Amino acid sequence: MDKAAPTSRSADFSFADLQQSKAERLADRIYENLFHAIVTGMITAGTKLPSENVLAGEFDVSRPVLREALDKLREDGLISSVRGSGNYVQNALGASRERTSGGDDDRDALERIGDMLNGIELRLIVEPQAAYLAAKRRGPADIERLREALDRFSEAMHTNAIMHYHDYAFHEAVAIATCNPRIVKTLKSLEYDVSRSVTLMRFLVKFQPLVRAEAVQAEHEEIFRHIEAGAATKAKRAMRNHIEHARTRMMNSRPGF
Repeated sequence: MDKAAPTSRSADFSFADLQQSKAERLADRIYENLFHAIVTGMITAGTKLPSENVLAGEFDVSRPVLREALDKLREDGLISSVRGSGNYVQNALGASRERTSGGDDDRDALERIGDMLNGIELRLIVEPQAAYLAAKRRGPADIERLREALDRFSEAMHTNAIMHYHDYAFHEAVAIATCNPRIVKTLKSLEYDVSRSVTLMRFLVKFQPLVRAEAVQAEHEEIFRHIEAGAATKAKRAMRNHIEHARTRMMNSRPGF
């Protein structure tokens, strides 16, 4: 009796799916970059964005990928298109008030907030222990990687540049210092929870990015000092405090907090 041919899921596989996934990830990165620049005032209301060709060249992506990012910004009310002229930046706070006035937008906002808070809860489980292990296992290359992330964050803060990628780079460097690739992989799965926490700014009527960035920098520096010194318990406590503070900052709209 002939054996049945082994079944395989490869027949359902398409490399096009991989290409689409990669494109979506690139579009997300461009969206986050431009979103952060708009809501923090780096690109002011009324500014005309460069042409699609220029932006695609700046981000080194195809025009379809760029258009996906621009579509998301348009859906958020952060840019508008003028036929024959181009894309213009809208008032970020005005857009947030319009989009949180009721109905489906409120429900969507609550779902996004809940999803990000769930991500922070997972980070509270994973990252303090990662900092503990990093302090135990870090080597010279790890210290250098952490220091570079801190310096880049500081430079971006003082030049009014995009900061949240350097924020994630620091947390990734802590994970790498654990010498546990599964922890690194877990943190990578949370990358957009780290960067997308900034999207809650659209629901806050008062936001002071410099004040909050300075607080983040100080907390990162404390974590770094403990990891560099091999003080594992202190590093763990500092990381937990940092993420708790991040959750509070994300939900608090009081000026100066």
